Amino acid sequence: MLPRLFAIFALCAAFAAAPQPVAAQDSLTVFAAASMRNALDDVDAAFTTATGIKVTASYAASSALAKQITQGAPADAYVSANIKWMDFLERKKLIAPGTRINLLGNRLVLIAPKDSKLDHVKIEKGFDIAKLAGSDRIAVADTKAVPAGLYAKAALNSLGAWTAAERKLAQAENVRATLAYVARGETPLGIVYATDAHIEPKVKIVGVFPVGSHPAITYPVARLAASKNAHVRRYLQFLQTPAAKAIFEKYGFSFLVPPKAS
Repeated sequence: MLPRLFAIFALCAAFAAAPQPVAAQDSLTVFAAASMRNALDDVDAAFTTATGIKVTASYAASSALAKQITQGAPADAYVSANIKWMDFLERKKLIAPGTRINLLGNRLVLIAPKDSKLDHVKIEKGFDIAKLAGSDRIAVADTKAVPAGLYAKAALNSLGAWTAAERKLAQAENVRATLAYVARGETPLGIVYATDAHIEPKVKIVGVFPVGSHPAITYPVARLAASKNAHVRRYLQFLQTPAAKAIFEKYGFSFLVPPKAS
């Protein structure tokens, strides 16, 4: 009987010492603006390599993600493509106090299919994008809610182009869908972020909107108040490191915080 008991104890001890699967607490979930997909995927991979903590990122329009968070969708951190939707969550006390950081910046650009004859479009006061589109449509993200669409509307308004352009807009659910319209040749023009144009070989930038024509494009990040995940703080710190900065800048984002060691 004793030998059998010793064998059972030895088996249990061996099991306890063996490597165990990654536990739920060794992962975290991030809700992030669609325009961040490629860059943040690379940053998250670098974070996992450095820490062993897996990151699951869910990408969509910042507006859609913010609304999901208000409905109780489980996530640990949120990255918005504008201040508005982070403010929205902060007013509802859904982000953890003291964790909000304005992390990245971007530029708003006019794109066309790669083989388009359009090039070097000067975007200034009096710019007539409706005339430029002719009888075709102009791809933009939803101008009522999605950050890229809000920036586009603000820019067109300030340049005096909105009234003529509005009836020609092909509005998409997020900026990556806008990019796809132009990449597939479904519209001859689109308004997206410079970083989106950077990752799509089937489009080219034909013009850049003046910085003062729209609110500054800012990506804030914060921990969500409902998250109890101990790794979120480490993740937010990693987003501010030189390693993360190098990746974000490779994709065309501007880095808005002084880099810090992880």
